[in-house]
Amino acid sequence: MPDLVANNLLGIAEHAALTPMVAYKIDRDGHPYVPTGDGGIVLGVHLGDSVFGTDGDHVAPGVTLVHPDPGARFGLTAFSCIGNEVVIRSGLAAGAVGHVVGKRGESGRVIAAFDDETMGKILPGDQMSVRSLGQGFAPEGLPGEVAVMNVDPTLFASLPISTVDGVASVDVAGVLPSKVCGNGIGRPAQMWDVDLAVVHDSPDLAGRDMRLGELWAIENLDVRHNMGYRGGWVTIGVICHGGSPMPGHGPGLVPVLCGPLDRLRAVVSSPEASPALTTDVLASLPRLAK
Repeated sequence: MPDLVANNLLGIAEHAALTPMVAYKIDRDGHPYVPTGDGGIVLGVHLGDSVFGTDGDHVAPGVTLVHPDPGARFGLTAFSCIGNEVVIRSGLAAGAVGHVVGKRGESGRVIAAFDDETMGKILPGDQMSVRSLGQGFAPEGLPGEVAVMNVDPTLFASLPISTVDGVASVDVAGVLPSKVCGNGIGRPAQMWDVDLAVVHDSPDLAGRDMRLGELWAIENLDVRHNMGYRGGWVTIGVICHGGSPMPGHGPGLVPVLCGPLDRLRAVVSSPEASPALTTDVLASLPRLAK
């Protein structure tokens, strides 16, 4: 296949924000709540944590990056891929290196994770560069009917994927029905995650916890274009942010694989298995910044 194109993108550390004069949102039972942790620079939340382990709203394991120009902001979200290297270019933490671990919709947000010491130094407005690479990636050996998106090629090589007799099998933490898909449906998967409308005791989770960085599969969901229902297909993605009290919202899944069931198979792993995306996995990726 032709070489992929890389870009250096500019992201700005987002400030946590509330709607002016109306700080409260309304939860699925009609109660008001303050959306703590919805964007901005979130401290103390890491890959591997339960998505239900914080009393917050869409809590992400890191800092969310935005851009003041709408076109550049959509470009930042669309081109950034999980595993891409992020370098802080201004502020007290300048020079520190992290990685993209997810993205979110609305006007477009990229989630970047750094070590705790670095996170403590980041302030809203700090500039960061994202070495975007991965959109359009078509790995050799993967069935042609299976689409890949939102993942750095180097990280893809470390994911628990095997191909035998033209069928790709992926170890996942769980499989969910498409009926749980909420915010994000109908929108392009390269620029949005899809919120999964589940809570800690949802029957669809079958008693299993959901952790940041895990791979989960969604049945009958096709995300190759705009995300929507398609029978006989499956989408597999990375859990990138925590749950939400809002109806139609919940833990966020960034799609990385999509294909028909006869070419893409989700295999549920042991509950003791580590998430596919961890700080150790990210630390093992080649460092590009000099």
